[in-house]
Amino acid sequence: MTSSHPGALAGIRVVDLSRILGGPFCGQILGDHGADVLKIEPPQGDDTRTWGPPFRDGVASYYFGLNRNKRVMRLDLTADADREVLLSLLAEADVMVENFKTGTLEKWGLGYDVLSQRFPRLIHCRVSGFGADGPLGGLPGYDAAIQAMAGIMSINGEADGDPLRAGLPVVDMVTGLNAALGVLLALQERERSGRGQFVEAALYDSGLSLLHPHAANWFMSGKTPTRTGNAHPNIYPYDTVATATDPIFLAVGNDRQFRILCEHLGAPALADDERYATAGGRSVNRALLKGELESRMARHDGKVLADALIAAGVPCAPVLSVPDALNHPHTAHREMVVEMPGGYKGLGAPVKLSRTPATYRYAPLAEGNQFLPREAANEG
Repeated sequence: MTSSHPGALAGIRVVDLSRILGGPFCGQILGDHGADVLKIEPPQGDDTRTWGPPFRDGVASYYFGLNRNKRVMRLDLTADADREVLLSLLAEADVMVENFKTGTLEKWGLGYDVLSQRFPRLIHCRVSGFGADGPLGGLPGYDAAIQAMAGIMSINGEADGDPLRAGLPVVDMVTGLNAALGVLLALQERERSGRGQFVEAALYDSGLSLLHPHAANWFMSGKTPTRTGNAHPNIYPYDTVATATDPIFLAVGNDRQFRILCEHLGAPALADDERYATAGGRSVNRALLKGELESRMARHDGKVLADALIAAGVPCAPVLSVPDALNHPHTAHREMVVEMPGGYKGLGAPVKLSRTPATYRYAPLAEGNQFLPREAANEG
């Protein structure tokens, strides 16, 4: 949406000092919802400008995916003069987002203890690897390494395979979401107290927070979670199953849905079989049940079957490629692909607000020091 309607965060000014993924993703969320976001990059630019191919105008797609709705300015914060420029910007800001290594801002005299005294209403949001203290405090964190350390890789992959990284930077992205959530919480609290505060979203904490239901299972049973491929560890059939053509994913969550599935496959007796009649029974006997289902699905075209089952009330889906998913008619209907002048195409904002929807006011800036005036930033 490119309307001139002000977003939910219109009037909020954000200085985004972050690089790579978690912090910039947070800044883009805030910008999509109307905040005026000024991204401060080092003289050489955000590292992700080089993370390609593909490239456009010498800038990688990775950067374009995370830096929409931001003005851009380059500063060398090791220089006294540029730190003074930053301080002048913070004097007008509501939020600062950064992901410097612990101690870096403090070395420059820009730590929270200093900034909170000078700018008591400023919300200082830090995206970090492990937080500032504790056994791993201050160490750098990277998505895949946190996936390994937080146990995510141990439960991802085929049952008889090796631990596997999730195919997207899920820890970085959920950390960015947590950072944006923390900023919004702090803005809300500031309405009562009139004071800013320090907000931290650590990759380590965010990685651990993703462990449901595996952590809950371990807390209760003491049994170490293992890899189950595409299958859910607690319920079944919640798995990829073969058909005559392409596989589909079944996401059956209750007895009613299982009965509809069985009836559609011409096997209503399966729903009454004591091995499969309850959720617990289906989970325990999952290998047998998968064979029963696939023997009947072998007569069906996968896409046709998936369409028929979901229409009947059985949660399921075809397994699509990324291009197929992005070209799906429902993706267009939900406005989840955004196109802007100059050839920009990106993912839309997933949070929909009825009166103050997200807006897309300008594309990521390919050149180094395109510092748009605030008037341009506030169009919309």
